[in-house]
Amino acid sequence: MTETIVAGGLQLRFLQTKDETGGSLDAFEMIVQPNARMPVPHYHESWDETIIGQMGVTTWRVDGKDIELMPGHSLFIKRGLVHGFRNDSPEAASCLCILTPGALGTGYFREIAALLDGGAPDPVRMKETMLRYGLVPAPGA
Repeated sequence: MTETIVAGGLQLRFLQTKDETGGSLDAFEMIVQPNARMPVPHYHESWDETIIGQMGVTTWRVDGKDIELMPGHSLFIKRGLVHGFRNDSPEAASCLCILTPGALGTGYFREIAALLDGGAPDPVRMKETMLRYGLVPAPGA
């Protein structure tokens, strides 16, 4: 079953979750609106991410380096590397995100969407939610 979650300028359409794959992976398509970004750069110790560009260009900051992700290109983010992304273009961009093993599911994104609903989120609550789901905010974030 697919589920779509809107969190700020991001739309995530889940294709597979940890619950459906027995923990093997989470897979979702992400649409990033113009000037949208990941709210808090972070890393995780329990899973890796593979990102495949589908439409438009997103800029990913991984381990202190900016990487432009174009359609058809991919990016592997090894666990432990601080990362974040943004869409600097005037057009929406999309990518396919695959987390291995599947450790996150939809619950995290539902909670983050609720925190982002109605404006600027409480940074303390954002960090608490991230840590509860295994995402570690980057120092200074």
